Amino acid sequence: MKTKSALRQMKITAFCLIVFVFVLFVDCQSNAPEKAANRVSEFAKYSGYSEPVYAEWVRTSEYIEVRDGTKLAADIIRPAVNGIPVDDPLPVILALERYHRSALHEGKVLSKLDSYPMNIHSWMKKILAHGYVIAVVDIRGAGASFGTRNGPFAQEEIRDSYDIIEWLALQSWCDSNVGMFGQSYLGFMQYFAASTAPPHLKAIIPAVAGFDMYHFLFPGGIPHHDFIVSWGEGTKNLDTAVPLPGVDEDRNGKMLKAAVEDHKGNRDVVSLFLDNPYRNSIDRVSNQMKYKTMSPYSYINNIEKSGVAVYHLGGWFDIFTRDEFVWYANLRECPQKLTIGPWTHMQIYTGSLESEFLRWYDYWLKGIDNGIMDEETIHYYTMGAPEGQEWRSSSQWPLPDEKPTPFYFHNRPEESVNSVNDGVLSMNRPVEAKGNDLYTVNYSVTTGKPSRWSNGYGDGWVEIILPEMTPVDKKSLIYTTIPLPEDMEVTGHPIIHLWVTSSVKDGDFFVYLEEIDADGTSNYITEGKLRASHRALSEPPFEYLNLPYHRSFKEDAADLPDEPAELIFDMHPTSNIFDTGHRIRITVTCSDKDNFFTPQVSPAPKVTVYRNSEYPSHVVLPVIPAHSL
Repeated sequence: MKTKSALRQMKITAFCLIVFVFVLFVDCQSNAPEKAANRVSEFAKYSGYSEPVYAEWVRTSEYIEVRDGTKLAADIIRPAVNGIPVDDPLPVILALERYHRSALHEGKVLSKLDSYPMNIHSWMKKILAHGYVIAVVDIRGAGASFGTRNGPFAQEEIRDSYDIIEWLALQSWCDSNVGMFGQSYLGFMQYFAASTAPPHLKAIIPAVAGFDMYHFLFPGGIPHHDFIVSWGEGTKNLDTAVPLPGVDEDRNGKMLKAAVEDHKGNRDVVSLFLDNPYRNSIDRVSNQMKYKTMSPYSYINNIEKSGVAVYHLGGWFDIFTRDEFVWYANLRECPQKLTIGPWTHMQIYTGSLESEFLRWYDYWLKGIDNGIMDEETIHYYTMGAPEGQEWRSSSQWPLPDEKPTPFYFHNRPEESVNSVNDGVLSMNRPVEAKGNDLYTVNYSVTTGKPSRWSNGYGDGWVEIILPEMTPVDKKSLIYTTIPLPEDMEVTGHPIIHLWVTSSVKDGDFFVYLEEIDADGTSNYITEGKLRASHRALSEPPFEYLNLPYHRSFKEDAADLPDEPAELIFDMHPTSNIFDTGHRIRITVTCSDKDNFFTPQVSPAPKVTVYRNSEYPSHVVLPVIPAHSL
């Protein structure tokens, strides 16, 4: 039985507790507006929702064994305090790495958080500081992982992604929420991983990743020869010759040596691609249509069923620019966002995107309601826009106010530039019954290297300078507008309609959209291309934004007829304001020797491009009315 004194003390303690809670409540209420005022969550800006609480990290490495017994090398990078990894379970973000999870440099092991070979992954330090674990795993047949590869994105490689994600989710330092990151091949792997529907995969951020492998390797049916050879030989060298770290348990290096020995059995991708020139080519080794099995578009339905949230990242000068928008058009059942900026393939992590990564992961992996899904879903950069107005947003693509505007090819009565011709580009449709331009194919024409294409395998890194097109223009057919009386915004997918005949039965056609400065400098904006024998149009097996689709099956290939044939193809999308006083130019040529393989014929073919009332060659530009600026 309690005494009166004890009861009195209990009452006093309870009273004090009530007062303390009341004061704390009042203090919280009084500070709430201030805390809310300090919160910012908008595109590329983020503060006040989560805090950087870790300044250190610890890297360990080990093998993860997947279902068929193959051991895959993994780096696990965890936040640390005083050199000791924190015990709190945290979300994990994963990369499935094609190009080595870590590197050896001057005797030191450099992880993805270190500045190697350039500081392109510095954004991850901010992510880790906010309480995330980073995992990087060498895919089978690469790095320090065991196994062999039957070409890119084989079925066993895709299955591995499921096993890795679920293994991570079971670790004591993981709170069961897994996200993914990575560019290019690593971006492809995120789409493939989502298609396997791992229960613990919540959100991905695939950067500069493709949709259709055939369209990239054989755009318009033209072999992307430089990329195929350079990437194929480069990855073979990575798999078998470049020194790299083993995992922690492999003290004497025997496991690493055995893994690299496995890699010698990897399929040669150069022959794999070049031996299969059509979309429906049957690979002699696997007896499969490889471009179907290794294209992510084949897995659209599975990705949508997974419910994984997708944030697509792209660049206007990337190798997969079109693909980012096609992805967006096809994943309607998944929560998604898209950002595209003025970047090449290797520049994608140089923009101010670290806040976007953190906002996305905080929302989907930590459940922080920062409003990222309440915004318009597309952010895009318009080149040439007034300072501070470059970034725009929309939830529709193509933009709802786009006005498709034809610009027709015409003759100029007096030639005024040093080129094969000096044509006019005008919104007036030709009325003349006759009119054409004769072009002798010049196989020396090239946009050079580095280019947007060679940048895709690392040539030029982030210092790439886009080509000045005057040397190309001089060897090609050109069609140029008069100086523009006012700014003109072009945002979307230009489409070419080219009427041609040739002295031979086939040929490659490259078309460039350029902006001509007041001083005559010719600036590259975008391009498209088509091999004439692949001109047949088909119904696409997926949503394709009403763009011309060339199925490029072997049975579709057809010689050029004697009468004019129409070649219809799109150019990679862009968003550019052509300035007042500048001119718009379309350049037509038949070679880009440093980037694509065009068979040479002797004597050089004679090509005729038609520009008359019956065969009106033209480009349709997606013009955005001035009121939208």
